[in-house]
Amino acid sequence: MVKAIFFDLDDTLLWDQQSVKEAFRETCEWAAEQSGADCSGLEQAVREEARQLYAGYPTYAFTQMIGINPFEGLWGHFDDPGDDFQKLRAVAPSYQQESWTRGLNRLGINDPALGKQLARFFPEARKRNPILYKDSLEVLDQLKGRFDLLLLTNGSPSLQQIKLEITPEIAPFFDHIVISGAFGRGKPDVDIFRHSLEKFDYAPEDVLMVGDNPMTDILGAERAGIPSVWLNREHKTPHDSVMATYEIQDLTELLPLLEKLEAESA
Repeated sequence: MVKAIFFDLDDTLLWDQQSVKEAFRETCEWAAEQSGADCSGLEQAVREEARQLYAGYPTYAFTQMIGINPFEGLWGHFDDPGDDFQKLRAVAPSYQQESWTRGLNRLGINDPALGKQLARFFPEARKRNPILYKDSLEVLDQLKGRFDLLLLTNGSPSLQQIKLEITPEIAPFFDHIVISGAFGRGKPDVDIFRHSLEKFDYAPEDVLMVGDNPMTDILGAERAGIPSVWLNREHKTPHDSVMATYEIQDLTELLPLLEKLEAESA
């Protein structure tokens, strides 16, 4: 019988991809106003430059292990404890400025001062655009009280906390919140799943892991022996080797799935 449900945060409950897209839209529109130039290709240019720059820093292996992507790098301050976070904090301002400056250069705009302004504008734009999936609160409201709920998210504690602060409806639903940067390892590392299980002292089979990412949420749950639910909102092709226990396309489908599992265990 399912006693607890572990939820991923980004692109499971929070529509992070859309929030980033909106932040890019606002920032690129502002860039066009400031420069008087056509900045329609700026988002793509900055995304490409950011990915390339991000992978070149000595901090890259750490960000991969904790689960901090290049676009979180564009708005995070990373004022978290630990040597690795301090190194990331030290490179973040130059990374952010360089990403925007190089993106502008691709469009023929050689303006480092504007690049610096855009690097400051983007984090504020991201904070102005918190987007929840429409089914998130509805489903959590129906689960609260029936199951123990734990939020299991990869990322910087300070950055994930900002996300929860600008969507204050989410955190109160959860009995525990586990953030990879505070634990020291990220999904799919089996230890963070075992650590989460210990919060309730439940066996793996008593829990469901719900998430959108096969290579973190589903693979990690599989390694820990926890049944998983792949939330495949975008109707992606299943991974060749990582198979979820269950698959749903909409979070509301979790409710009849749980009723079915409860009936089977009765």
